[in-house]
Amino acid sequence: MAYERSESTGTGTGAGDGVDTTALALKILVAGGFGVGKTTLVGAVSEIRPLRTEERLSRAGELVDDTGGVDQKTTTTVAMDFGRITIRSGLSLYLFGTPGQDRFWFLWDELSQGALGAVVLADTRRLEDCFPAVDYFEHRKIPFVVAVNCFTGARTYGAHEVSRALDLDRGTPVVLCDARDRDSGKEVLIRLVEYAGRMHTARLLDSVG
Repeated sequence: MAYERSESTGTGTGAGDGVDTTALALKILVAGGFGVGKTTLVGAVSEIRPLRTEERLSRAGELVDDTGGVDQKTTTTVAMDFGRITIRSGLSLYLFGTPGQDRFWFLWDELSQGALGAVVLADTRRLEDCFPAVDYFEHRKIPFVVAVNCFTGARTYGAHEVSRALDLDRGTPVVLCDARDRDSGKEVLIRLVEYAGRMHTARLLDSVG
């Protein structure tokens, strides 16, 4: 599990003035299919101005990108999105949104190095689009949660139905969310951190057992 620590110590002369503000920063990936809301989620929860690498969709891209169901989308992420959110005092998450198109998959291996876990965003209107992300994290044993982005007008499915449709490993969390809403996105991230923590602890115990 990768993390960064930063420390600063107070300069006061009192016995209690020296304050250790050691902070833990965890790396989280936000993945999913084209147009599912990854950039929106990172932007909604980030407490800093998010870094975005978006370009306008071109006619050449129409030949390789399936825009069915997201016809109004005019831009696409070509490298990554980056944001940061503080979950609680001493714990921050660095969010890396991955590009959704197949032709940018060479970036995933680089982005996934050192990641605690991942959020796989899903759109029930195009559920098959998140299959590659699910397979990617399952094969690399990276803990992930599936967050169903509830688009207006889309049919609502329960977590169990989505889990069964995606053939997820037993115990993989499925949560419903609104990628535009900060509180909703934060709950997804908290759920991921809790789940990934349990998974890493279990693996550590297995390795020393």
